[in-house]
Amino acid sequence: MAAPHLLKKSLPILARLSPSLSYKSAAPAATSLLSRTLTQPSATSSTSRAFTTSATMSANKSFLDAVKERRTFYQLDNTAPISDDRIQEIVNDVVLAVPSSFNSQSTRVVVLLKKEHEKFWDIAKDVLKPQVPADAFPSTEAKLNGFRAAYGTILFFEDPAPVKDLQSKFAIYAHHFPVWSEHTSAMHQFALWAGLEAEGFGANLQHYNPVVDRKVQDEWNIPQEWQLRAQLVFGGRANADAGPKDQKPLEQRVFVHGK
Repeated sequence: MAAPHLLKKSLPILARLSPSLSYKSAAPAATSLLSRTLTQPSATSSTSRAFTTSATMSANKSFLDAVKERRTFYQLDNTAPISDDRIQEIVNDVVLAVPSSFNSQSTRVVVLLKKEHEKFWDIAKDVLKPQVPADAFPSTEAKLNGFRAAYGTILFFEDPAPVKDLQSKFAIYAHHFPVWSEHTSAMHQFALWAGLEAEGFGANLQHYNPVVDRKVQDEWNIPQEWQLRAQLVFGGRANADAGPKDQKPLEQRVFVHGK
């Protein structure tokens, strides 16, 4: 397999669209993903990138620690525990290391920070206002303002082109590839969610697609065929306590045979 590479900057907000690795080549990197960073500057395009341990908060956490400590934080502010360059490094690491079905590399990530992040939620408010009953809009607006108060938003898109290409190449699996594309997106969402929280951010995952899609695509020059799948909102933790999490018994959820 050819070495993974980073594409040159193609969107005003997105520094690069980086392909994911295959399942086999991604496995070792994914295991230590949340405690590693790229050695080369994030602004440099390269055909090969080495990983090294970074002296950050996440370097002190194991992968399972980051998974277990990931929670949903709704009360966020516009502070950041790490630099914008570090945020981009984390995004690059995730996009390079997270696997995709048949190495489709179909996930596209757009990172919006500060004023650009606020602009996204202003767009969401403008789009939703005429669609929500007048008496219900104040609560909707308050919720949107809460997201707007955060530091950034990561938009997760799926590019249907590689999915369609795989459907034509492997007709026997054609009906599976759209579903597998969703799996690919979900893995990127989770990895970035856990990765950012390992660095000290709080985050929550939203789904204001498809109502905002067209205006968002127009605003940031995003290809119309890309499909928006989720929005990861992140920022400083205005409330450090995420609260208790109800859990169903493991006996109802985990089944082991052959032990």
